[in-house]
Amino acid sequence: MHAQAKWILRTITLSAMHLAAAVGAAAGPASEDHVNHWEWCGWGGGGFYWSSVFHPTRPGVIYMGGDVTGAYKTEDHGKHWRLVNNGLVSYEVYSLAVDRKNPDTVFAATPDGLSKSTDAGEHWQFVPKSGPKDLRITAERGASIRAVAVDPSNGDIVYAGSPGGKVYKSSDGGMTWGDEIVIGDDANQGNALVDETTGEVLYFNPTRRWLYRSGDAGVTWTRETIDVRPDGFGLVPGVEGVAAMQCGITLAFGAHRGRLLSAARIMGPKDSNDVEWRPYHYSTAVWSDDRGKTWQVSKPFPVLGTGEAALVERSDGSILYNSREHMSRGNRFLATSHDGGDLWIDARRSPDLPDGARGTSYGLMGGMIRLPIAGRDVLLFSNADTDGGVMPGRVGASIATAREKITVWASFDGGATWPVKRLVHDGPSAYSCLGVGRSGTPSQGRIFLIFEGGPKGPHAAVQIVSFNLAWLLDGRPVPAG
Repeated sequence: MHAQAKWILRTITLSAMHLAAAVGAAAGPASEDHVNHWEWCGWGGGGFYWSSVFHPTRPGVIYMGGDVTGAYKTEDHGKHWRLVNNGLVSYEVYSLAVDRKNPDTVFAATPDGLSKSTDAGEHWQFVPKSGPKDLRITAERGASIRAVAVDPSNGDIVYAGSPGGKVYKSSDGGMTWGDEIVIGDDANQGNALVDETTGEVLYFNPTRRWLYRSGDAGVTWTRETIDVRPDGFGLVPGVEGVAAMQCGITLAFGAHRGRLLSAARIMGPKDSNDVEWRPYHYSTAVWSDDRGKTWQVSKPFPVLGTGEAALVERSDGSILYNSREHMSRGNRFLATSHDGGDLWIDARRSPDLPDGARGTSYGLMGGMIRLPIAGRDVLLFSNADTDGGVMPGRVGASIATAREKITVWASFDGGATWPVKRLVHDGPSAYSCLGVGRSGTPSQGRIFLIFEGGPKGPHAAVQIVSFNLAWLLDGRPVPAG
């Protein structure tokens, strides 16, 4: 497979995995005491400490990983700490994970590979084939992915990231590792969503009339041919029609509950991204009421020159559409649907949300989600937050300058205002998507951001970060909505 296609597949697979773990009812914000009250736990020293995990059945037992002196353990809630490095493959520990079913089993991710302990960290053994000269399942300080996680319901299943942007899975407690998951040889330039009615993960491309369906959280995929019905102009999304979009959603409220809905774009009557055809581009949506077998293209988003978008459903059943535009200088364009995502009305510019670097007409794809908190419409948006943009020499032309400072904004009134924002990465950064964790799982209350960026440039790597609403608010109380 072509290298670029593999990169796209890895990116979309990660997006689908996060969405599969993310979409659903999430926990509410942490209590005010948890946000504002901290107590010193007795340790201080050189270096940085990158990871900490709790023993799931023994109160007071905590493990901590540092980048200089290895792994530490406390058995009295942090009052006293000791080194537990016997057999550890490296003293740079960037991630730790505990097996909840076998709570004395601990994994440590280091630049030299994985180490595993079966006696609560007292002794460690190297995990075969995880070193930098084999599969390179390593945790490196400057890498995109440096994490290890154990399935909470089955301790034999372990996931680990590699600096190459891959995620590996082991089904025997880390003794052997499977290959990276590939959706299909032609599975690129599509969009992913979770069908909340069936629990299946879908990856589809309306231009090429295919859909890949997984009923086992992305492990295996089945290819299907789909029917796509055009809009009133006789057009359907083209080659890039759904690729650069926030992941799709399943409607949860109102008359169209259960409908599958995704943002899309139509690149004019010639399906061309040449500058002369960009004034005829328009954002749109595609929806399905039969579990993805048939897709209808919606009425056009009511602003020409748009494309690359995100949409969310609010608790009253209305849908907020948020689109990039590339013909004029200004903030993001918004519109609303009251019929399940078919007709878009009330087009307006957001007074708060930038469309890439301010000062340019060349916008930037951003993510938008609703946190599934009952009775509230808390929305999040991600994009660059910088004033360094410049206008291109030709109307509608490309000029990708000042793509940096990826930031997340929060709205507590369904997108009417966005009073809170916080910088996530103070460096080169570009396209982004958002996801949210599921209640009743280790991801509960977590928010996930996947974005292009890193020290080598805005498109040099794909980064994944997680945080919660308390971090975004920086200790402040949740505003009224």
